[in-house]
Amino acid sequence: MNSSQKPAAPGLRVVAIGGGTGLSTLLRGLKRFVPAPAGSRRAGDNPTPSTSIADPATLSAAPVIRDLAAIVTVTDDGGSSGRLREEFNMLPPGDVRNCMVAVSEDEHLLAQLFQYRFRQGDLEGHSFGNLFLAALADITGDFAQAVQTSSHILAARGRIYPATNTNVTLAAQMDNGTIVRGETSITASPHRILELMLDPADALPLPGALEAIANADLITLGPGSLFTSLITNMLVTGIAEAIASSHATRVYIGNLMTQANESLGLTASQHIERILQHCGAESRPIFDYALVNTAPISPSLLSQYAREGQSPIEADLERIRYLGVEPITGSFVHEGNVLRHDYDRLAESVLSLAGRPRVPPTPSSKYL
Repeated sequence: MNSSQKPAAPGLRVVAIGGGTGLSTLLRGLKRFVPAPAGSRRAGDNPTPSTSIADPATLSAAPVIRDLAAIVTVTDDGGSSGRLREEFNMLPPGDVRNCMVAVSEDEHLLAQLFQYRFRQGDLEGHSFGNLFLAALADITGDFAQAVQTSSHILAARGRIYPATNTNVTLAAQMDNGTIVRGETSITASPHRILELMLDPADALPLPGALEAIANADLITLGPGSLFTSLITNMLVTGIAEAIASSHATRVYIGNLMTQANESLGLTASQHIERILQHCGAESRPIFDYALVNTAPISPSLLSQYAREGQSPIEADLERIRYLGVEPITGSFVHEGNVLRHDYDRLAESVLSLAGRPRVPPTPSSKYL
C-alpha cells in the first residue's frame, strides 16, 4: 500500500431497495449491525433486546455495516400519503417514514411519535410523521432534504433516499388491454398487470442514491410487493443500470406469499423474470443470489391467506438457476397475526452473502 493511502475502513456498505412493509422489515434487522450514531443514546435509555444493536457475539459472526442506505419507492397515492400528495403536490411520505423509523433509535419517544396516527377530526388517518415531512418539505422546498433532516432528528443508523425527487405517477397496462393510472387503482384492478410504467418516464434518481449503489459492497431488492414496491424503483432512470454495473454482491429477497392483484400464481423465478423484463436486464444480470423461503407455514395462516386466493410462493430453484441466479434457501418466516419475514434471520442471511465470489449457477438441462 502507498504510504499516502489510508487503509480501507472496516465494515460493509449496504444498499437496500424496495418499499412498503418488506423494506422496513429488512432495515430493522440490518440496523442491528450498524453502530449507533455518536451521542444518540441518552442517559436512562434502556433499549429492548429486539431493537438494540446486536451483541458482540453476533457481530463477530457477521460483518458490521459501516454505511447503510435505503432507496424507497415513492408512487403511493392512497391513505394519508395520497391525501398529502394531492393537497400539497408533494411526494408520498408513508413508505419513507416507515423506513426512517425502522433505522432509528426506536426506543426513543420520537420514533413512536412519528408513527402516531390521528384517530379523529380533520387529521383522522394522518400519521404525525407524514405531517412532519410535509411541513419540512414545504419549508425546505425539497422532499429529499426533508427526509435527511428528519433522519438526523431520529438518530437514524442509515440514510434514506426517495427513489426519485420527481412527483411520478404509476401506470400499468393490464391483460385486457386497458391502461390504469395510479397505484391504488392498479392494485384494485381485477386484471393482471402486464407492464408497469412511470409518468414521466425520464424521472431521475438522486445523485446520492446512485453514489451509494456505485460504492456498495452489498445490494438488496425486496421483499415487497412485486410491482408497486420493487419494480417501481427499477423504472427510475439509471437505477437498474447502476446495479448491473456494480461490483457488489446483489441479492433478490423473495416474498413469502403470492399477493392479490400483483403476483397470484407466480413462482419465485417468475417474480425475478418480471423484474428483469421491466429493467431490460435479461441479457445483463442484476442479481447474484435469491433468498427463497422453503420453511413450512402453519395451516391456520395458510387458510387465512387462501381466502384471498394467496398461497406460498413456489420455490422453483432449478428455474432460478437457469436465470443465472443462485438460490439460497432457508426459513425466513415469522408467524403472528400475519406472515412477516423474520428480520433477524433475514439480515444475517443477507450479510453472510457479502463478498462471496460470483459463481454462475449450473442450470438444469431441462431448461437448456
